[in-house]
Amino acid sequence: MDALLERIPYARFLGLESRLDGDLLTVVMPFADRLIGNPLLPALHGGSTAALLELTAVAQVALVFPRLHQPRPINVTVSYLRSGRPEAVNCRARILRAGRRVAHVTAEAWQDDPDQPIAGLTANFLLSDPE
Repeated sequence: MDALLERIPYARFLGLESRLDGDLLTVVMPFADRLIGNPLLPALHGGSTAALLELTAVAQVALVFPRLHQPRPINVTVSYLRSGRPEAVNCRARILRAGRRVAHVTAEAWQDDPDQPIAGLTANFLLSDPE
């Protein structure tokens, strides 16, 4: 799965790393100073957190439904639940429902405790081009 993330320039910029646990992919965004959005707190930038969530969802869909092309987002909603501290962030995505052309996916990002996410994503992805 690292091969997919390595093909995406922003994933490389974020330094995303992935590991596979069965059919479930975990993506880690290691901390870097450039990811700070609010230096007064300090807190992670919401854009980098949203990108982590979306790229994790794309990678999970691509893992479960291998296609010639990368899954394309139809719509994405991100909920910010708490400030991200200046440390690594973990993320997992689950495919809740999938048809022939569209997959409905959720993802959660957390730092220390998976039961206390810092952000969540709900999205629909196009699995293949319409014929």
